[in-house]
Amino acid sequence: MNTQPTPAPAPPPSRPGRASRPARPARSAGSPAAGGPPAARGASGAPEPRRQQILRAASVLFAERGFHGVGVDEIGAAVGISGPALYRHFVGKDAMLAELLVGISSSLRDGGIRRVVEAAEAGLAPEAVLDSLISGHVDFALRDRALITLHDRELDRLPEQERRRVRQLQRQYVELWVEVVREVYQELPEDEARAAVHAVFGLLNSTPHLSRLGREEMAALLRRLALGAFAAAAGANAGA
Repeated sequence: MNTQPTPAPAPPPSRPGRASRPARPARSAGSPAAGGPPAARGASGAPEPRRQQILRAASVLFAERGFHGVGVDEIGAAVGISGPALYRHFVGKDAMLAELLVGISSSLRDGGIRRVVEAAEAGLAPEAVLDSLISGHVDFALRDRALITLHDRELDRLPEQERRRVRQLQRQYVELWVEVVREVYQELPEDEARAAVHAVFGLLNSTPHLSRLGREEMAALLRRLALGAFAAAAGANAGA
């Protein structure tokens, strides 16, 4: 009896012209090929935190359809999670609306203060400070059109405490501008400077209704119009 092991059969020859394929890497959840939405990116290019993704999606949907026209499931679907999973981040739509409106008012006020402080530390002239404030607000108005629409339509839906907080932040932001405007145009009375600031805000916040010029062209136009409005207010007062 032959006790030597039987040799294993040789593998079949490969077909000519067909290279072996490398193993495909696993697809992560949320990639386009896996069927989920791509990860949202912040201004720095880093992935945006989930809470911010939810707020951004909610602001767009609320602006497009109205607060009561949007369900929690739709907001969750926009960021690739289920409606119930969204409640791990917010107790409901009312909390999202409050955080959006209080948040943007706080961001504008704080950003304005930062620009004024940085300009003072750099020893910039009042005209440069005003130009910096205008540029910052123009950037907001072009970036967050949905939040402007949301504020105009839905502010009265906020609970009284949150609505008062929004108004307080807005007043502080206005007074910051008034002080800078009066440093540039010292002949402009305080009440007229305040009225001019409100008028310029109305101009800059009209971006949801403007034609779609290129971003740089629109930013330059809004900046010229804002500077012209303040100069006109001061000129009218000087000629009176």
